[in-house]
Amino acid sequence: MKIYDWYNGPYPARVRIALAEKGLLAKVDFVSINLWKGEHKAPEFLEINYSGTLPVLELKDGTRIAECTAITQYLDDLDGSPTLTGSTAVEKGLIHMMTKRAEIEFLDAVSMYFHHATPGLGSHVEIYQNREWGLHMRDKAVRGMRYFNEVLKSQPFVASPSFSMADITVIGGMIFSALLGLAVPDDCQALREWYARMQQRPSLVAWAAMVEKGAPTS
Repeated sequence: MKIYDWYNGPYPARVRIALAEKGLLAKVDFVSINLWKGEHKAPEFLEINYSGTLPVLELKDGTRIAECTAITQYLDDLDGSPTLTGSTAVEKGLIHMMTKRAEIEFLDAVSMYFHHATPGLGSHVEIYQNREWGLHMRDKAVRGMRYFNEVLKSQPFVASPSFSMADITVIGGMIFSALLGLAVPDDCQALREWYARMQQRPSLVAWAAMVEKGAPTS
């Protein structure tokens, strides 16, 4: 398998963490697409993924799967023993619901803040910016943090009794927020404690080690 991504991107992090959880990192070749150079918006990459977003999974037969949730679902089903997306109808429903909420209310809101109210990836990529909208989405992201803080006050994980794709998505939001210096409110103690616990998981340790290596040289 190939994964087109960027080594420290918050969205690519979701798939790298999922790969680590499933013990599949060694079976993947990572193809670097430099976000800061706008390579994900170049015509060559748009032939790979119409949306011009990362990551993208490419299978041996040439099949390509984009979108983190779809990629994670595929990876989780490979061994016939899903651990990240649920094994019962109720688990699947709750995990997908909370994953979508994590995207809409938190991770994607941080992304919109980055692209609209900060320099983002630079003028060669950020062709259109609406600062007012970006600041609105920043505030939405903070509200999302408070929502997940409330969720985590009464349960150890975001969507089910065990670690799931929904947790990975909130982790993506925390990673992106940290990159931008968007602080978690002081009153979000449950969220802070949960994230500190998550950072001790072997999959996140593996992801952090990959980031520590730095940007690929080629």
